[in-house]
Amino acid sequence: MRLFFLFVTLTLTLLTTTGCDKKSSSQVHEVHYDRDMCARCAMVVSDRKNTVEVINPSTGKYYLFDDIGCMVLWFENEQIPWKDKAVIWVTDAKTGKWINARTAYYDTENITPMAYGFSAHTSKDDIVKGQEIIDFNEVVKRVKKIGR
Repeated sequence: MRLFFLFVTLTLTLLTTTGCDKKSSSQVHEVHYDRDMCARCAMVVSDRKNTVEVINPSTGKYYLFDDIGCMVLWFENEQIPWKDKAVIWVTDAKTGKWINARTAYYDTENITPMAYGFSAHTSKDDIVKGQEIIDFNEVVKRVKKIGR
């Protein structure tokens, strides 16, 4: 009987300690496509190759966007004080895998959910030859110029 109680105690201890693991504040969170909504325009996030996730590194709270343009204008309009420290993930236009938005390469001639036209790529080689290639800072500058 004593062995049984020891087993139960150890099992409960193991379950309660492993269940408390907190996800790192910089890891990508699961997106529920066709259910989650864009934090700026409230449209349903459904384009798996143009999704953006912003994470506040201090709190771990995350925000989803259906287009990188929405993310840029959200930072601007909401005057987010932690925008320079934000962890920003974007899906690769070719594979749909999450990549760092700040180090990605962008082309400019795409059909995107909010028609800003910028799609992210892991490598410059993934962008059609002859298309313009820009970096994250240029995307931010152009979105602000476009507005809306």
